[in-house]
Amino acid sequence: MIRWIRRGDTMKKQYLNEFYSIVNPILNHSKFQELKGITHHGITRFDHCFRVAYYTYCITRFFHLQYKDATEAALLHDFFLEEVKEENGWMRLQKHPKFAAFNAKKYFSISDFQEDIILCHMFPVTLRPPKYLEGWIVDFIDDISAIYERGLSIQEELKAACLFLFILVVYSFPIR
Repeated sequence: MIRWIRRGDTMKKQYLNEFYSIVNPILNHSKFQELKGITHHGITRFDHCFRVAYYTYCITRFFHLQYKDATEAALLHDFFLEEVKEENGWMRLQKHPKFAAFNAKKYFSISDFQEDIILCHMFPVTLRPPKYLEGWIVDFIDDISAIYERGLSIQEELKAACLFLFILVVYSFPIR
């Protein structure tokens, strides 16, 4: 990724155009658009999936792997529209890849390769390791993205809490 960014805008645009040509059929699908209304790690699930797909594209393309299929699978890795109803948070984490794979197969034609990436993106929680290097990459990028996104969300919550405390302190002491 770093190599083609340094080469200049022409190469950058070429790669971005290719990335969008891969993801646009999924991004523009009406069911996938519904992810914009679902909060996930403090941002929308749509934005989270997009981030994971973008970095998957960059890394898998750089290493000359199956980057097109991996990018599509990364985009669909959290494609579940309903919350997984489970009392136990651990079970929710284990089950959501199955819902995402089901929806991916229902609305798009995905390969067994892509299905494996979607089903295994929560390893070791799912106890099923990815069969392919691209699956390991999506798993890792998803974990890093979730930590980053949750960090941004917590930062915003802390700003709001500090503002609230500041207002509370200012209004608690009368001006003489």
